[in-house]
Amino acid sequence: MNKHIIIFILYLFSINNSFAQDPQFSQFYANPLYLAPSFAGATEENRLALSYRNLWPALPGVFLTYSFSFDKFFESFNSGLGLLVTHDRAGSGRLSNTIIGLQYSYNIKMNNTWYARPGLSFQYTRRGLNFARLIFGNQLSSSGTTPMIEPPPYNNIADIDFGTSVLFYSDKYWFGTTVDHLLKPNQSLYGEESKVPIKLAVFGGAQVVRKGRLLKPIEESLSLAFLFKKQAHFSQLDIGMYWYKNPLVFGVWYRGIPVLKKQFGDAIILLVGYKTQDIHIGYSYDFTISNLITATGGAHEISMVYEFRTNPKRKRKIHAIPCPEF
Repeated sequence: MNKHIIIFILYLFSINNSFAQDPQFSQFYANPLYLAPSFAGATEENRLALSYRNLWPALPGVFLTYSFSFDKFFESFNSGLGLLVTHDRAGSGRLSNTIIGLQYSYNIKMNNTWYARPGLSFQYTRRGLNFARLIFGNQLSSSGTTPMIEPPPYNNIADIDFGTSVLFYSDKYWFGTTVDHLLKPNQSLYGEESKVPIKLAVFGGAQVVRKGRLLKPIEESLSLAFLFKKQAHFSQLDIGMYWYKNPLVFGVWYRGIPVLKKQFGDAIILLVGYKTQDIHIGYSYDFTISNLITATGGAHEISMVYEFRTNPKRKRKIHAIPCPEF
């Protein structure tokens, strides 16, 4: 079974035209700019975020995703700007995707309770492959491997992309949607046309319990949240809860759509985090519950968010989005 899985994955990476899915993060709120450009600048002043994900460590080859972002709120313009860099590397051929994006959001006060944040994202994408590391079926013989006869692709291909989002939130609730890959960048390494399909994400949640003293940071909270994504023929639902008791965070998530799919689900995610006013550090593990339960080794993910001020004397308070930080 393991050999069949590996062969299938290598086949996906070697065909000319494929419909790839974007890399995903279990701690999507720890990588807010990747979730939606509406989160750009949704901080008191400056924010740095780092994420690392190791998917299916039990399989040969690597399935790694790295993400770095920086965003800042500009009070004079009531706007936020962000920079997002994501690098994804998969399989024995090291098929890679690098995305560098600039993001903008604007904060709108709708009434005394609700706020809105529309956002825009402009991206440069670069796709690459180490073709020399691949071994095709026509190279295998009784005497070992023979020179490849497959025509080599381009080493790299670049394109541009665009996305948009909107976020609505109050003291206890938030709801948003993101539409990405509106320009459908080309991902073919052979000069043909293979467009990245448009991705739709819908997310939201609520703080059902919140404890804290007046004018003091929240000391304890319980939040429920969800994330639904659809890209081409693929769909996915994450639903779960976070419990925060200063300074620790614990979370549990279920990933899957059992009503629409034959499998019970894809994964159960467990999270533990440490949160202070400036630094948030989280670790999560995806327990595979699909048919691949004995073959993949799940997924490890580590995140770190650092919020800081360049002008400590300025006491600016924002209307905080109540969503978790992991």
